[in-house]
Amino acid sequence: MPFSLHFSPTPLITAPSPLSKPFFLVPYYHTLHAPKSPLCSSMEHALTHQGKQEAFDRRPEDSQTLPLGLRRDAMPSHVAVIMDGNRRWARLRDLPVRSGYEAGVESLRKIVEICCKWGIKVEVEFLMSLFERGMQEDTGIFFRENIRISVIGDLTKLPKALQELMVNLEEATKNNTRFQLIVAVSYSGHYDVVQACQRLALKAKCGLIEPSDINVSLMEQELETNCTEFPHPDLLIRTSGEFRISNFMLWQLAYTELFFAQSLWPDFGEAEFLKALLAFQQRQRRYGV
Repeated sequence: MPFSLHFSPTPLITAPSPLSKPFFLVPYYHTLHAPKSPLCSSMEHALTHQGKQEAFDRRPEDSQTLPLGLRRDAMPSHVAVIMDGNRRWARLRDLPVRSGYEAGVESLRKIVEICCKWGIKVEVEFLMSLFERGMQEDTGIFFRENIRISVIGDLTKLPKALQELMVNLEEATKNNTRFQLIVAVSYSGHYDVVQACQRLALKAKCGLIEPSDINVSLMEQELETNCTEFPHPDLLIRTSGEFRISNFMLWQLAYTELFFAQSLWPDFGEAEFLKALLAFQQRQRRYGV
């Protein structure tokens, strides 16, 4: 289950002002892209829930010190993670597959907590089998920690109950500003580009735009990642020793730095996350130049 985190080069949660440059956990959601057209509008629901009681260990005010060698001014604003290896982790331990996903959920919680402590603003991930259960259990944390949930992907292929849960979470957390967790559900890079082209074609057909108007900017406004102010991941992390991006965010990863970890996702923790961030900060980004 890949996920993508958006980080900001300033103090992760308390970084620069809300409108300042990137960043994962800082209040910055005041200038989002325009909402999608009615083509994919969804019903708004009120959300009632009872979340887990555990809170993250540390609050923003406790996150002033970074690990040795990590520079706050060079933090990525958006980190994407392909969380691979949950099933293999379970098989190696003669455990049911479900146990692997449960362990994967715990790893995700830890990474989100670290992002909040270190100043990362956005994270994107792939859907896991236990996503529905995990989201229900963590709803309380999302509100307590001021985390915004956004969902991207073709939700029409999912069970109605799961679709409703996701819509409810998005609506209920839309005004949260500390950190944004983007969940890629039934998502693929091909799907994202195709649906964006379909939207632009429909607008051209309706006379809203001319075919000659279509450019990179218009295209990006129709991509699923228009839900965030930082649609392009600065860093993509893939676990489990696989060296491919698996049809994930094909357009958005054009100039993303890649980091491949050998550990299976349930074993991926603070030490390897730090290693990935340090590797990122040592690279010179060229953006095709």
